[in-house]
Amino acid sequence: MAKKDKYVYEYPRPMVTVDAAVFARVGDKAKLLLIQRKHEPYQGSWALPGGFVEIDEDLPEAAARELAEETGLKNIPLEQLHTFGKPGRDPRGRTITVAYFGIAPQGQPQVKAADDAADVQWFDIDHLPRMAFDHDQIARYAIERLARKSQVRNAKPPVD
Repeated sequence: MAKKDKYVYEYPRPMVTVDAAVFARVGDKAKLLLIQRKHEPYQGSWALPGGFVEIDEDLPEAAARELAEETGLKNIPLEQLHTFGKPGRDPRGRTITVAYFGIAPQGQPQVKAADDAADVQWFDIDHLPRMAFDHDQIARYAIERLARKSQVRNAKPPVD
């Protein structure tokens, strides 16, 4: 029997990606940062910044790296939002993504498309384009989290 390579197994393994839902408040509007995909699958479609996790990379580091590579945004505090793993969510194969959530500093931070992003823009959360993969679902989940965070921040302490 031939010796197996270190990363070869007898059963299929899923791929792991990270995606970042980053918001900014511009005036009284909440905006979500999206990239336009430069390559297939979904070339030309809008998506959350993200990509594959490197074999020796921690998940939060991967999310921050992908965000910086595709948009130029750095030092945005990111928290884990949710894991999405419905079979068929990625046409390249079985892919599980760990989504992250972040809020950029006040205003609309300067962004620049790079790496595998053809364009990058801030979109009003009430007027989002259709997105690649299941990013519409991830964006809705992140918007709900943003609303809950806003409610907590604006909550008044109980009066005795």
